[in-house]
Amino acid sequence: MSTSTSSFAGETKNGGTRQRRQVDTSNKIETNEKSAARKNKRKHRPTWKRLARFSLKHRWTIPLVPLVAFILAYLLNPTESNIVHRFLFLSYKFQQPGTKNPQYGKGLWDIAFVLFYTIFLSFTRELIMQEFLRPLSVHYGIKSKAKQLRYMEQMYTVIYFGIMGPLGLYVMRHSVPEVWYFNTPGMYASFPHRSHDAMFKFYYLFEAAYWAQQALVMILGLEKPRKDYKELVVHHVVTLALIGLSYRFHFTYMGIAVYVTHDISDFFLAVSLLSPPVLEREWSWLIEVDEFQVGKSLQYTDSDFVPPAFAVCVSAWIYLRHYLNLRILGSLLPGGAFQTVGPYELNWETQQYKCWISQIITFGLLACLQALNLFWLYCLGRSVYRFLVYRVAKDDRSDDEEENVTPGN
Repeated sequence: MSTSTSSFAGETKNGGTRQRRQVDTSNKIETNEKSAARKNKRKHRPTWKRLARFSLKHRWTIPLVPLVAFILAYLLNPTESNIVHRFLFLSYKFQQPGTKNPQYGKGLWDIAFVLFYTIFLSFTRELIMQEFLRPLSVHYGIKSKAKQLRYMEQMYTVIYFGIMGPLGLYVMRHSVPEVWYFNTPGMYASFPHRSHDAMFKFYYLFEAAYWAQQALVMILGLEKPRKDYKELVVHHVVTLALIGLSYRFHFTYMGIAVYVTHDISDFFLAVSLLSPPVLEREWSWLIEVDEFQVGKSLQYTDSDFVPPAFAVCVSAWIYLRHYLNLRILGSLLPGGAFQTVGPYELNWETQQYKCWISQIITFGLLACLQALNLFWLYCLGRSVYRFLVYRVAKDDRSDDEEENVTPGN
């Protein structure tokens, strides 16, 4: 009785094994068929769908298309008579009597120049971030897509301002030596400044294109919004207003000083957010568990890089964004250099715009910018306090990093 029962059980067991093997085999066949069907579908997908899928994966190809179109259109007739010339090169060139180098005036075609280089910067931003910085973040061991994105954003900022900051100082020193080194009376000397040399004009309009491109990034949601998103929106509006008005009403000597102070301080801020080998979270070098605990994967408090980077960042921020910009604001007060240096009147025929109304508008916009910088200095101060007291640097502007990223990434 026991033998037959045992035999029956063995047969049942063996039969069940054979049945499971048959099921497993059928599942594999079904999976292979589905995989083959997907491959066949991809193979016969329309070309436009394949291109669309490729462009979504490699976003730098989207601005590349109009760039190539502009360049090809110019190459058909590479002369100044070609309207595309105004998009690629500076307009309103003239030779001023008694000068060696040509000067460049101002006009509506400068908007075309800014538009083209806004597209150009959109292309370079996406190309550098996606094709160079993302692999670099993976190489350094950043696995979270959200943290990869923050790393890419900060590294791109370091690259851009690492170039434009020194370039701004060079332009200030050689194109407008009367403004060197942030000499406020020189900003108003020989006003109005209706023309500039090629280097100055290119720098000023290229910076305008950068801020226009940054506004585009914000509008399209290419970066994950932070807690200070509203302040950042106001900052972009004020910045673009200052750029446009300063260029139109000839306050560019003041404008270059504001450009340089913000570019260099942004460079040091971005560098301080990057501690080798990786960026773990914006405005922090630690994975914070609670107020007294630090994550084990990165312990940047033990790095010799963090304290000096933080110190240089805060020092540069205070000196450039507050001390120097408060000096500029002071020159706009009643009795300051704005009123006392050069003519002080409104004359539309001679384009003399250094008057009471421009004084109020300029002071108001720069004061708004200063208020925003003070808000961010407060955030920096809180980060410094937490770093010194708890050895934890937490960004008050940023939400906790999550795995989900913006739809554009």
